[in-house]
Amino acid sequence: MRGVAESLFVTLFPSDCRFCGAPLINISRLPVCRDCLSDMRPIKTGVCFVCGERLRSPYAFAGTPDEPRCGLCRRLEPPFARAVAYGSYQGGLRDLIHLLKYEHVLPAARVLGRMLAEAMNQLETFWTQPSVAVVPVPLYTRKLRQRGFNQSELIVRNALKLADGSGRFTLHSEVLQRCRETQSQTGLTRHQRRENIRGAFAVARPERIAGCEVLLVDDVFTTGTTVSECARVLRRAGASKVFVATVARTLKADAKGVLLPQTLAEQEHVMAAAG
Repeated sequence: MRGVAESLFVTLFPSDCRFCGAPLINISRLPVCRDCLSDMRPIKTGVCFVCGERLRSPYAFAGTPDEPRCGLCRRLEPPFARAVAYGSYQGGLRDLIHLLKYEHVLPAARVLGRMLAEAMNQLETFWTQPSVAVVPVPLYTRKLRQRGFNQSELIVRNALKLADGSGRFTLHSEVLQRCRETQSQTGLTRHQRRENIRGAFAVARPERIAGCEVLLVDDVFTTGTTVSECARVLRRAGASKVFVATVARTLKADAKGVLLPQTLAEQEHVMAAAG
């Protein structure tokens, strides 16, 4: 019956993949083919244990082999305990995030939510409290009105449907606020990014996170300037620890350490989200 339905779908609603142009032959609200979805692979090895940046070589780190640290994290401890991401911010994954943010293809949030849930699973052994406060990075009011949604909150709501079987996570979308508009971070140096974002966030409901472990979530980790500023503000407001989970992050090196899915089940795990 599914085969008949898909054949009818292709006949009545012909469409092409927004990324590669191949005809879509499966019923889906997401205009992306299975091959493009299966190419969005997770980062597996070769990254800093703390910030998730790509290590330049297997020997360019301090600490134990199980907890390697990049040069920056060796010199300066970041305000967050750990930052994890599903995949590298390039290719199809970058395009899928843009499809949600800039073209308002909302079904993309479901796939991105599955990816975020996988990233969150990497932190499972680090929680020391029975409850974790989940805080999405907020948008400024004007941008939120223009876009109509906060992509970080939309993605994490989908992630929590998969990751919250234990009831550990509580979403607090009102805790963190962006209190002033900032210019685009694109093209700015690291110092300029810090100055641009300084003072842009405030905690509106500190009692919700006082003494709590906080999971800060965003769609993309670029240089870490935004999540670092958010983590500082949350810790000053009383959070005991701040962890960061994002769908994607920008890596200095592209190919090293990214492992391909080894089984059909791994490939289908991402593709199933588009069904």
